[in-house]
Amino acid sequence: MGFTWQLQEAKNKFSEVVEAALTEGPQVITRRGMETAIVLSYADYRKLLLARKKLSDFFRESPLVGVELDLTRDSGPARDDVVL
Repeated sequence: MGFTWQLQEAKNKFSEVVEAALTEGPQVITRRGMETAIVLSYADYRKLLLARKKLSDFFRESPLVGVELDLTRDSGPARDDVVL
């Protein structure tokens, strides 16, 4: 992954952040020490979009296809130790 920028620094050096995203890869933006955003090149963004699969294809291609699952519900009494 690329470099990490504090939000204020990224705002002040936006052109540099964009250039780094083009040449070095995704740039992480933090706010108050928490990762909050990523600046990435349009080419990297397109790769992400093209790599997406439909959820139905994901399950159809899963190595767990054909595995029998027990989906019956427990008919026992409700749990008393759960507080809502």
